[in-house]
Amino acid sequence: MPSPVSLARPRLAAHGAFEGYASLFGAEDQSRDLVMPGAFRASLARRGAQNIRMLFQHDPAEPIGAWDEIREDARGLYVRGRLIEGVARAREILALLREGAIDGLSIGFRAQKALRDARTGQRRLVEIDLWEVSIVTFPMLPGARVSAVKRGAPSAGSPARPCRTLAAFSPALSAGPSGRPGSRPAALSPARRETRPGGGLRLARP
Repeated sequence: MPSPVSLARPRLAAHGAFEGYASLFGAEDQSRDLVMPGAFRASLARRGAQNIRMLFQHDPAEPIGAWDEIREDARGLYVRGRLIEGVARAREILALLREGAIDGLSIGFRAQKALRDARTGQRRLVEIDLWEVSIVTFPMLPGARVSAVKRGAPSAGSPARPCRTLAAFSPALSAGPSGRPGSRPAALSPARRETRPGGGLRLARP
């Protein structure tokens, strides 16, 4: 299980630039998924950061910024980008980030290669087709937060600050409560956006 992290508010640059980790290698989320090192390599080589979208709550109708850098390192999937303050929703999100009301990152992807442990139910994601990274509300990894944001203009050589993955539920994609006794309503359940082979959408819940 991931260790707890501080819930201190992120420090935000006036121009909306920020950085963090959208995925952590070897950290199991609440849906029993675990991303392996190298899982994003082929997708990043094929697409590059400029073709991976920055969305709000995994909603394709809510682009809010642009990614300047996305890469794997020893820790996980490091991202660096900026909110576009000419977009009304991006200005709202910046205000929420400054108050610590929202601070999560989540990947939208298709699993290209995965190995499932029949005994534990854990799924190891070996190769991922990454197509978006969202700023989100609800965590799939409860201690996950956006990292502190740069004070000045972002630079390619700036070091990353630690952050853990946060996956979220998109209310626009809700199909209602899960129906399990004692379960939370769907709008309060953490989920991550994942497409299934042949199209369609899977909201991965614990």
